[in-house]
Amino acid sequence: MESTDASLPLPNTLTQCHQVINDLLDSLHKYQHTISALEHRLDLLLRSRYGRHSEQIDPEELLPALRDLYEPKEEETTSAAPVPTQKITYERKVRGHGRNEIPAHLPRQQKIYDLEESEKVCSCCGEPLQRIGEEKTEQLNYQPASLYVTEHIRYKYACRHCQETIVTADKNTYEPIEKGLAGAGLLAQVVVSKYSDHCPLYRMEDIFSREGVKIARSTMCDWMAQSAALLQPLYDLMKQRVLASKVIHTDDTPVRVQDKDSNQTRQGRLWIYRGDNNHPYNVYDYTPSRARAGPDEFLNGFTGYLQADAFGGYDGIYLTKPVIEVLCNAHARRKFYEARQVDPLLSHTALAYYKRLYAIEREVKECSAAEKYQARQERSLPIFGEFRPWLESITEAQALPKSPIRQAIHYCLGNWEALVRYTEDGDLSIDNNAGEHLMRPIGLGRKNWLFFGSDKGGRTAAVLFTMTQSAKRHRLNLFAYLNDVLERLPGIPVSRLLELLPDQWLLYRTPSEK
Repeated sequence: MESTDASLPLPNTLTQCHQVINDLLDSLHKYQHTISALEHRLDLLLRSRYGRHSEQIDPEELLPALRDLYEPKEEETTSAAPVPTQKITYERKVRGHGRNEIPAHLPRQQKIYDLEESEKVCSCCGEPLQRIGEEKTEQLNYQPASLYVTEHIRYKYACRHCQETIVTADKNTYEPIEKGLAGAGLLAQVVVSKYSDHCPLYRMEDIFSREGVKIARSTMCDWMAQSAALLQPLYDLMKQRVLASKVIHTDDTPVRVQDKDSNQTRQGRLWIYRGDNNHPYNVYDYTPSRARAGPDEFLNGFTGYLQADAFGGYDGIYLTKPVIEVLCNAHARRKFYEARQVDPLLSHTALAYYKRLYAIEREVKECSAAEKYQARQERSLPIFGEFRPWLESITEAQALPKSPIRQAIHYCLGNWEALVRYTEDGDLSIDNNAGEHLMRPIGLGRKNWLFFGSDKGGRTAAVLFTMTQSAKRHRLNLFAYLNDVLERLPGIPVSRLLELLPDQWLLYRTPSEK
């Protein structure tokens, strides 16, 4: 029989035995590292698919040495600060239960319950009973929305004597879609349903059919493109104002786009550009790819702080434009959180530093920009001063070069200045969560409408997402706002477009319209 590897003779000398053992240990170490990396990737995949997205850490589950790191140090709590500091607590706030008050503006329908005439007699003395009051309870009810038809009737006049003059009354209103079937209310309903309530057009086709009206989804798709074209001047105005912001939060997310040539889908991109409080609009942009040209073109004319992730496409913008990079500490923190299963001691130590930094941000959340700047300079910078030497002290023996914890450390050290930059200005944020949260409507929507029909459909979506999300930011009634805008926009002069911006709309409405 041929001898196999398992039956090979062992080395005869001690030196050869040591060499074999060292080789086996190296192989074992390599396999353990590979298995650990694969387990880490599998954990991330399962968590993104099935797990919770919260990144909270319970200090009670940590080692005593790490628990101490999760509490603010005495010098941090006693140093000068714009507001009194408090100890970090980890108790979950439970909201009280109870019925919410029904809004007073809703129409009321009364149902009166009275006694029979024979019951309005006293059972003791036989005298008539007198009404002394009432008991009233309220119940919220619902009536489905319904379609209705608006008939435009233009009277015609003629001269009976000469029978040559015929005059027809002018139609003194403009239509959002000239000679179109859909009125402003129907267009507003479709926009709100798809781009805010994430209802795809084929479902709306079924909803309208229950009213006995057949509207093809292809027709509604055309309506959305025409509505976006009508709203384009408002979109452009909001974009100009966002570019005048001191700070812009931006993020992007992939979307599937149908490719007519290959009859398959490819990946496009939706971007969000969130203006500051002086320019409170959420403007979306669509690009066919994630190339640098997309944000580079959009940000033409912007000078200020750009708060984003470490996407390499932004690097050229920082080099060629007067734009200052501010990175998201939530991204940096997340890398340590994801590495906690592979290296719990190092990752939880890093998370403890971030716990202290975020505690300061919670305390100064309602403070002025000047007070935030003071607190960050006096309290946050010293924490960063401890954090960086600790990161630099991690050796290869503690964290392997390609391990998740080493990648998290490299990310922090490689982007240190941009991560700490938020401490230089009270108008900046510790992270880019404000921008990332505005990607959630896109994520919810693409689970329903799945893909865009074309690049034109992507640009249409960018305009309509801008209108709905900006209106939501100002807590407007989306249907009332879009119905009014689509009704007035065709006939309004350019000089009055300001009246239709989400933050200005209520100011220009009469009391009866509000």
